[in-house]
Amino acid sequence: MNALIKEFRDLNLLDDHLGVVVGAGASGIAAARLLAELGAQVRVVDTNTKVDPSVVAAIGFDVDLQLGPHSRVQFDDADIVVLSPGVPVKKMTDVLTGVPARKIVAELELASWFTVAPVLAVTGTNGKTTTTTLISHILEHAGKKVFTGGNIGTPLCQYLLDSEPADVLVLEVSSFQLQNVRLFRPHVGLLLNFSANHLDYHVDMEEYLQAKLNLFAQQDEQDTAILPLWMKQELEERNIGNGTRLYFEPQDLFEAPHLPGAHNRANITAAWLAVREFGVTEAQAAEAIRVFKPLSHRQEPVAEKNGVLFVDDSKATNLDAVIAAVQSFDRPVRLLLGGVFKGGDVATLLPACLGRVVQVGLFGAGRDTFEGPLKTKFDLFWEDNLEKAVGRLAADAKPGDVVLLSPATASFDAYKSYADRGDHFRRIVEDL
Repeated sequence: MNALIKEFRDLNLLDDHLGVVVGAGASGIAAARLLAELGAQVRVVDTNTKVDPSVVAAIGFDVDLQLGPHSRVQFDDADIVVLSPGVPVKKMTDVLTGVPARKIVAELELASWFTVAPVLAVTGTNGKTTTTTLISHILEHAGKKVFTGGNIGTPLCQYLLDSEPADVLVLEVSSFQLQNVRLFRPHVGLLLNFSANHLDYHVDMEEYLQAKLNLFAQQDEQDTAILPLWMKQELEERNIGNGTRLYFEPQDLFEAPHLPGAHNRANITAAWLAVREFGVTEAQAAEAIRVFKPLSHRQEPVAEKNGVLFVDDSKATNLDAVIAAVQSFDRPVRLLLGGVFKGGDVATLLPACLGRVVQVGLFGAGRDTFEGPLKTKFDLFWEDNLEKAVGRLAADAKPGDVVLLSPATASFDAYKSYADRGDHFRRIVEDL
């Protein structure tokens, strides 16, 4: 357990205080554990009536679990309210009326009060997980003891309770997590990019962007903000903190055989600027980047059959991710789109896809979203499921083509996650 938590607990400052945690997922349970360890009374509330009570019982303290629709009475006596990342603020407005804003925090914010090691935090619309894991890989290659977590893997609260101290905390942080931070201050903050996404969660694009920029709000001159060059004019007009600003763009700095495309060159450049702040040499970074392989479902080749390459990019859940994927190939692309659309203008696909995409296979939900803007420009069809759509594209494909699952959507119409969707794609391809 983190020494600062032990010290704080010994002061008994949270005795007789109530912490209400909204959401019984991994982040919520980690926050509930931390509050309980600090001596607070803890209530966990979740609208999902199927939450297994054992997940709360495993905390090891007497925690009040309340399932079903939220109500104001659940929060009336709260001294602190911790919102899990999956809980949209706009859906909580009515029940949180009367709770001072200063009492409403994210799990990330709560954990940050007790962090000692320097934090390197990565946000952006696309490429967060690949860049976060790349940064950790480089730092570990350079001999650093690294914790990697946040929006991927282990919540920061859980790290503080269960893990050995690290030299650097490398965190992927989402807009959901950043929307309710107050004092969170990374030594290095990295914004990879920004485009329409999560408009089913945020009120509008401005709220989404402001949440991302909260990453830099508490930085001072000792800290570093790494930002995309194409956003420089807009960012220079905003008050986004006092960290030293470094702007990046795609560069051919390193050999990266497993990270194709201009978007990955930009991410690699940003990662290098980030790890450089922790004493990593260019030679150390070069060797680590050369051998790095990204996680599954990110432009991952699945198989090549009869000269046709099948690629799983199921993690591409928004339009910009699709554009980046399509532009990574110098072969004709047969593109699979479909699922729960999260916002944006589908017409933005046209400049990137014309001349590259020879066929579009729509599947599942989202037909009305994609069909209108794309049907006059592409050979396009719709099937009610992924298996049928892959079968049709595979039948039409010619040697040298790429069948690309890059769906531009969330997966929840038919799958439990983007990974589940990608795994199904792999099985379909294996069975062809």
